[in-house]
Amino acid sequence: MTSYEPVVPIQQQNIVADVKQKHERRNRKALGDIGNLAAAPVVEIGKPQTQISRPITSLMILIRTFRAQLLANGQAAADKNIKKPLAEENNGNLVSKQKKEVVGNHEETPKRRTRKPSKTLTSVLTARSKAACGITTKPKDPVVNIDESDINNELAEVEYVEDIYTFYKLSETEGGLRDYMNLQPDLNAKMRAILVDWLIEVHRKFELMPESIYLTINIVDRYLSQKPVPRRELQLVGISAMLIACKYEEIWPPEVNDLMVISDNAYTRDQILAMEKAILGELGWYLTVPTPYVFLVRYTKASIPSDDEMGNMVFFLTELGLIHYSVIITNNPSKLAASAVYAARCTLNKTPAWTETLKHHTGYSEDQLRECAKVLVSFHACASETKLKAVYRKYVNPEKGAVALFPAARSLVAEVGGGSS
Repeated sequence: MTSYEPVVPIQQQNIVADVKQKHERRNRKALGDIGNLAAAPVVEIGKPQTQISRPITSLMILIRTFRAQLLANGQAAADKNIKKPLAEENNGNLVSKQKKEVVGNHEETPKRRTRKPSKTLTSVLTARSKAACGITTKPKDPVVNIDESDINNELAEVEYVEDIYTFYKLSETEGGLRDYMNLQPDLNAKMRAILVDWLIEVHRKFELMPESIYLTINIVDRYLSQKPVPRRELQLVGISAMLIACKYEEIWPPEVNDLMVISDNAYTRDQILAMEKAILGELGWYLTVPTPYVFLVRYTKASIPSDDEMGNMVFFLTELGLIHYSVIITNNPSKLAASAVYAARCTLNKTPAWTETLKHHTGYSEDQLRECAKVLVSFHACASETKLKAVYRKYVNPEKGAVALFPAARSLVAEVGGGSS
């Protein structure tokens, strides 16, 4: 008996085959052995090896292309990170980092560390030698803000004080005194010293402001540097200069009659007023000038700690210098004031004698002031013995701290004395 098998159409057979093939693909493991790998042949020693050529499938091409693309992208990113390091903010500081990654192996190179410069043998031996000899680098004294306590004081002009003193320094350079005694055929330095000593005494008796005596002496010197004056009119120039200065500085200036009496009626009222007019015309009414007083106020404040004793000593030494023509001509007002502060600190045994704060505000170093300070100290040493004692009598008073009785600074006593006139 013949057995008949069911007849399946060809189209139906193809559909069944596709279903089986899809079923096999679902059950296949990823990247597993699908039976298309050939076993590696055994290598025997002494026999030539035969190269095995495997067919390159589309999957292998895709893997190689993808790997090459990843490597190219990783190299480009690494080059970009090297050229432009990332800046990150860590605790307020910007830290530059260079980041380089290898994408294929997922490895990150360690951060580059900056090596500290190693000390050389020479530097080590030099440091040891300095330490053995006691030579050490001491830190500089900090510059103290001397205007901090006056920040709320409108009269102190804290916002403009530095600019004001910069202008003072410039003005004293432009309008500095020149040696004028050769232009005065009838006068000499000793006559000028006698006049200034007398003016300081008159200033003390009238109880005038400190600014007045400094401006008076400045007016006298500027007028004498421009106009020859007979000897008989020298005192008249002094009286008229004081009248001008008091009108400029004082609230209640002395009257002309008072000046006539104080000069023992040596000059009339008309003579004093005529000389006043002549002086103002010769000076071009230019009275706003930087005298030593304006610098003394600032520099004494910078001498920390500043007290009455220090202030009296500074003014005592400065006024001793004002009497002497050589000191006025060779030192401008700011240098004279700074030298007086330096000499006063040495006299009162202040340590250090010159600080960074004083150097900052005065603009002078200790070496620049030493010679002038020595001269001032020599005047101090013989102040009680000289014939011109107006300054000595003024500062021997207990109201001025009796600073004239202090011993002169031994470290600054000049080799050649010049205190007597």
